[in-house]
Amino acid sequence: METRRLGKTGLKVSALCLGSMQFGWTADEDTSYRILSKAWEAGINFIDTADVYSRWAPGNTGGEAERIIGNWMKNSHIPREKIIIATKVRGRMGDGINDEGLSRVHILHAVDESLQRLQTDYIDLYQTHHVDLDTTIEETLSALDTLVKQGKVRYIGCSNYPAWRLMQALWASERLQTARFDCLQPRYNLIDRAELERELAEVCQVYGMGVIPYSPIAGGFLTGKYTPEQNALDSKRNVSRYFNERSWNILDATRRVAVQANASVSQVALAWVLRQPAITSPIIGPRTNEQLEDNLGALQVQLAQEQWDNLNQVSAWK
Repeated sequence: METRRLGKTGLKVSALCLGSMQFGWTADEDTSYRILSKAWEAGINFIDTADVYSRWAPGNTGGEAERIIGNWMKNSHIPREKIIIATKVRGRMGDGINDEGLSRVHILHAVDESLQRLQTDYIDLYQTHHVDLDTTIEETLSALDTLVKQGKVRYIGCSNYPAWRLMQALWASERLQTARFDCLQPRYNLIDRAELERELAEVCQVYGMGVIPYSPIAGGFLTGKYTPEQNALDSKRNVSRYFNERSWNILDATRRVAVQANASVSQVALAWVLRQPAITSPIIGPRTNEQLEDNLGALQVQLAQEQWDNLNQVSAWK
């Protein structure tokens, strides 16, 4: 599988990143192990998770995905240095007042908990999951810098940051001489283009940041399994936000290209994201090995210029 460098770092990652929000939730533990093994065999060395995955599911307390990944790494006997592990901190992980956020006290505690669940002594990429309005960026960066100096974390990144917050963080890192964010994790797909393209993509390119977008097939909407006739309440994956005229037009265009390219709708949607110059590795979230196989097929899809132009035109946001 093609590898790409994560921004200006020396870290080389696979062109697709395996997401794990589904582990311990819509994919049980045994299924998750099979997905992880098949992804590794296919050449995926990059795995993204978060400490809160999947706290929201009935009976879960958080950390389920990290535990599954940790057990898989231990039992697979793959050398640790061959796997790139990214996880995130920010969400609530307990009932205490300091059990969430990006304060120094929470970060220093949360990283040790993640390391224990992952059964490793370092995290390749440690990301802030969302902005914390109650904590200064200086405190957050200082805590993350401590982790880098301790060797618990190799690189740091952020997710769901608007451009001005990202710039604030980059400037603060330069002023304080701390580790800086080396990658961004935004929502990005054919429908959700504006969040990244309006300002963030240029910031990332100018400052040499990697981009590992989540939801590249719009939470399953861009698989083609939904139709305008369906009631939005039928959705179990919160895709009802896409039940509008613009999204249906984009889906129809993607279907047409899929027929022309002899590919699935999701493969075309993923291939479009992969071709974007700012993108490092889109995060896929297969719940079965069949879905993983479909995702992997996107790497073989070559969009003709006319197809590329058509998709760009129908999905334009400005």
